Formats: sequence, C-alpha cells, structure tokens
Amino acid sequence: MFNHFKIIIILCVIIYGIGISSTSLLQNTTLGYDTETRIDRDHVYFKNMDFQSMAITISSHGEYEYTLVSIPSMSDDQESPNSNTIIADSYNQSITLTEYPVPEGSRPHDVAPATSMSFVNSNVSKNLFKDIVWYTAQSSGELGKLNTTTGETLHIFLGEGSAPHGVIAGPDGAPWITDGGLNAIVRVDPFTKNVTVYPLPQGVGYANLNTATFDNNGTLWFTGQSGIYGRLFPSTGAMEIFDAPKGPGPYGITTTPNGSVYYASLAGNYVGLVDTKTGQVTVLEPPTPDQGSRRVWSDSNGNIWVSEWNAGQLGMYDSQKDQWKEWKLPGGNPKPYAVYVDTNDKVWISDFGSNSIFRFDPLDESFDKFDIPSPEANVRQILGIEDEIWGAESGTDYLLVINTNDSPVAD
Repeated sequence: MFNHFKIIIILCVIIYGIGISSTSLLQNTTLGYDTETRIDRDHVYFKNMDFQSMAITISSHGEYEYTLVSIPSMSDDQESPNSNTIIADSYNQSITLTEYPVPEGSRPHDVAPATSMSFVNSNVSKNLFKDIVWYTAQSSGELGKLNTTTGETLHIFLGEGSAPHGVIAGPDGAPWITDGGLNAIVRVDPFTKNVTVYPLPQGVGYANLNTATFDNNGTLWFTGQSGIYGRLFPSTGAMEIFDAPKGPGPYGITTTPNGSVYYASLAGNYVGLVDTKTGQVTVLEPPTPDQGSRRVWSDSNGNIWVSEWNAGQLGMYDSQKDQWKEWKLPGGNPKPYAVYVDTNDKVWISDFGSNSIFRFDPLDESFDKFDIPSPEANVRQILGIEDEIWGAESGTDYLLVINTNDSPVAD
C-alpha cells in the first residue's frame, strides 16, 4: 500500500514538472532569455529614452498580458479574407493570392510568419507557431498577431510613442522588432506577451530604426536610416552602434547561409558587407549611379538581391565573382520596394508603380506579375516560408499571402 502511494506521488511530480517545462519553453534558451523586463504602460517615454522597467518572474500565461488588445473572433458580419486566383503562371500552376484584414488603422509595415526564422534553438518547435503571422502595426504602436486558420488577430502594446517598423522571427521563436518611435529593439514573448525593450545607448540620438537580421551566432544586427547600423547580443543585452559609411541611408538587411551580413543604403546608394567580428563595412556599389538600394535578401548561394528604388531595377551581387547584374522591372514607372528570395531561389519584388508583386526567375531572367486586389497597397516588405509569400500592405489594413503550392492547371 505504501509503495503504491509513493508511485502516485512520483507520477504527480513528473506531470507537474512537464507542465512547468512546457510553459517555460521559450523562457530559458541557449541565447540566454531567462528573464523578462516589462514596460510600465503608465510611464511616459520621451525622446531621451528614459526607460523604466523591472524584472519579473513568469508564473502563468495570462498574468502579464497587460498589453494585449484582443480582437474578437470574426462574426458573420465581419470581413473575411479576400481570395483571388490567378488562372496560371508561367509554370502552368494556379497561384492564389489572399488578403487578410487586420484592425482598422493598423497600417501594417512589415510582416513575418512565425516559422520564418532561418534557424532555431534546439528547444523551439516550429509546430507551435505554424499558424501564426506577426506584423508591425506602425500607426497604433503595436505588434499584431494573425492566426491564419481562424483569421483572428490580436494586438500587443509596445509602449507610449512606439512606431514599430520591422519585425522578424528570431531563433528563440519570438518576434523581434525595430521600433523607430522607441529608438529601441523590442522583443515580445510569443506565449506570455511580455515586452522586453533594448534602448539604443545614450548619446546615439534618433536612429530611425528600420530592419534587423540574426547572424548564425545569434547576434541581432539592425539598421538605422539616420546613418547607423548596430548589433545586439541578446544573451547579455549588450549593444554596439557603428556609424555607417556615407552617412544616412541604412535600410534593408539580410544574412547569407554562411553567416555573412549585408545591408542596403537607400540614401548612400550602396550595399554594405559587414564584418561580423569587427563590425566594419565594405562598400559595394551597384553599376547604376544613384540607384537607391532599399532592401536586400540572400539566396541559397549567398548572392545578394537588391531592390533599386530610384532606378526601378532589381540588382544582384555575386559575392563569389564580385560581379553585379541588374534588370529593369516591367512597366512604365516601376518602383521596387521590397525584395525576398524564396526556398526555390525565386526572387519576389513589390512594385509601388504597378501595385503588384513580381516574381523573377534567375534561370531564364523572366518576370511574372501578380496584381494586388486592393488599390495603393504599398507593400513595403515581403517575407515567406515554403510555398507562402507574405506581404504587408502599408497603404491598406490588409496582409497578403501568395500560395505557390497549388495544383498544376490542366492543359
């Protein structure tokens, strides 16, 4: 009888331990996120970035959802996703473009599927986030979360004065945000909704923070259009800021498969290769002068693809050959903004000029065009996962997704 009682007690302890470990899945990672700092919503954040925060201990899922603005599940009279099916593309496949409505006034700037992280820590399961897409609600100072299965959204308040620009999914499973209003890097815990703020060092001034990327060592690199780039070591919270060559301009940023970091300078008209050890930059200038290199993305071979805003062109830098190629986008007045390379090395570009998304095939150097249903969508960023290409319509209150895995069209 006593042995049976001991067995029951041991089983209860084991079950309790499993529950605690699952709740803390992302609280203790190899990057050192073992504590959270919390924004005091009643604190006023001035331009001198006098932040007020305190350490807390996670005790439950709901206790610290203080910033959460929950959007109810869609009722019959709410908007549902809009779908348009393109008859066929050049590969004889049906391509579906869907727009998801987000709360009015969000004006989403950047978007990141929660499973789009380039690599993950060993204790992070992508299955936990497979239906989640993050977006920055720049107008409302919030991080948005879309459930693609239900269409339901919720918003997380980031702090007074927040104006979030970029968002990416980190190797810890959390969304990381470059917040121009807070002049800080922000992390949101995907389970507890706790907000951690990493303000830029005093004396840096307003950086106009834009985008970020993780290198292969787990260091976060970011750009500021005022003329800086920097890195954050998440395990310690240490941050280092560098003055960019040619001053203002750093905008898009990307990491190659081998861990190299490149950024684009819109005002400087160059692409910068960052030495991730020293932080120094090698300036790479595209052939077209004053081209306005805006965003960058790496393909699987380490080639760097560039949206050339001023020139209306797509550029590509071959790092192995140290050579450039450029292609003019179709149309009378192309304005390429965002660029992204998918898992099949197809290049996707958003074009303000034609209100469309282009897909470029490097093998035959051909463009496919996909018109966006909503007028003046102004897609400022593209990011995807396998078979899905996501864009944020900053000119509307929609996110869009292009599904590229539909069945071939019958002849």
